[in-house]
Amino acid sequence: MENKPSTPTTEALNADDCWRVLRGVALGRLAVCVDERPEIFPLNFRTDQETIVFRTGPGTKLSAVLNGSPVALEADGINSRTNVAWSVVVKGHATEVDQTDEFRATVAQLLFPWNPGTKDHFVRITPDAITGRRFTIALPQTWEITLDDATRAGFE
Repeated sequence: MENKPSTPTTEALNADDCWRVLRGVALGRLAVCVDERPEIFPLNFRTDQETIVFRTGPGTKLSAVLNGSPVALEADGINSRTNVAWSVVVKGHATEVDQTDEFRATVAQLLFPWNPGTKDHFVRITPDAITGRRFTIALPQTWEITLDDATRAGFE
């Protein structure tokens, strides 16, 4: 009997599963285009129905998301007990939120700025597509890399 390391499994998540796991996290990365170059910003967010809402201040991020170009948000998580991770990408367009009394009493109450400064703009990403995957993380001993060569190369 041959002892082979287990092969990590990857499962595509359907849209409902993607939204379910996104509701359980608050940190993601926003990808936007600035001067025809990609930029990525970490941000905290909340889901609202099947949209993403985040809070920001004036500056590069707000200008980039409101220029009409497509945006993407990526978030991920891991269950350390089961060694299963997931990753979700939401692609769509962003618009500034009209801050109605209802919005301020619900979603806005859940979004606290992590970085100091005025963050009085709320932005909603309405998805054109949402994709995700869940996978078992390979144990480190199966990564088939050695640090010996890397360490030696540093001294040469």
